[in-house]
Amino acid sequence: MPKAMGRASRSIIFGCAGTALSASERRFFAESDPLGFILFRRNIDKPEQVFQLVRDLRDSVGRLDAPVLIDQEGGRVARLGPPHWRKLPPARAVGLLAESDSAAGIVAARAIGRLIGSMLSPLGIDVACAPVADLLLPETHGVIGDRAFSSDPTLVGILAAAVCHGLRDAGVTPIVKHIPGHGRATADSHLALPRINTDRATLEATDFAAFRSVADAPWAMVAHCVYAAFDKDRPASVSPVAIEAAIRGDIGYGGVLIADDIGMKALQGSLADNATATLAAGCDLTLHCSGVLSEMQEIAPQVGPISSKAAARLASGAEWMRQGRVEFDEDAEWDLLAGLPPW
Repeated sequence: MPKAMGRASRSIIFGCAGTALSASERRFFAESDPLGFILFRRNIDKPEQVFQLVRDLRDSVGRLDAPVLIDQEGGRVARLGPPHWRKLPPARAVGLLAESDSAAGIVAARAIGRLIGSMLSPLGIDVACAPVADLLLPETHGVIGDRAFSSDPTLVGILAAAVCHGLRDAGVTPIVKHIPGHGRATADSHLALPRINTDRATLEATDFAAFRSVADAPWAMVAHCVYAAFDKDRPASVSPVAIEAAIRGDIGYGGVLIADDIGMKALQGSLADNATATLAAGCDLTLHCSGVLSEMQEIAPQVGPISSKAAARLASGAEWMRQGRVEFDEDAEWDLLAGLPPW
């Protein structure tokens, strides 16, 4: 009998190695029972293959509603692409339109959310790691770059909210990233630990303000960046102070918090230590992306089941999603992107 989502499941999302599950992966997932899974380009061939992989992942844990995530923002961060899936514009193209015509930009942002959702939903993928609500500033590292809408926190918040609602229209859960804000980072957290020395008042008025506009989003991904105004040593993903004071406190975010990939070089500990540190700091879930079985076998024993608070947040997010699915014409949504600047 299928298990209910989250019952006794570990507080982790795992990747897998290829386009089909191996027997070893099936056994491991059945035994370790992660809450869900994340897909990357290494897992993608053609639509029928992705659909079968998603089905097999869920079957391995005996839960039809185990969440399956994918990074699908548009622009250069899109795991699904030609020839089977159409290319979508980066967030910055939408931001440029919105800076000259806010109403048109908001319509385009919601259309992009709907179109991303219409790509994912037929495959059984039910969670999109999008949108990015980071600011685009002069110092913003290229790892964010055109993934960000604008430097205007009000506009960023409005456009990110529109993408969230577009995804919900299509039945796909959004994950807003990278809370509480990666835009001031001058390093790539995949490769090094970014340190943000901006004072608290400025952060609250700018970066945090953008995320306040999406504080009702069901999931958010926590950045591996140090925010010295809150914690001089630890990145937000492993800092109880940053999570409680900045994310839960100032931003007022009450949904599911998932740490960014614990394999990124911004974190210095072992994978198992990174996993436990993110959860101890206040993240509801942690994320391991490589799909390397030996790494997952190292991590899993150290990760406990989801907490009652996390289960309640997951349930609240599911209720938010149930409020919003609508019918729409995909061709008409593509037409709404005609006014975007070249991308």
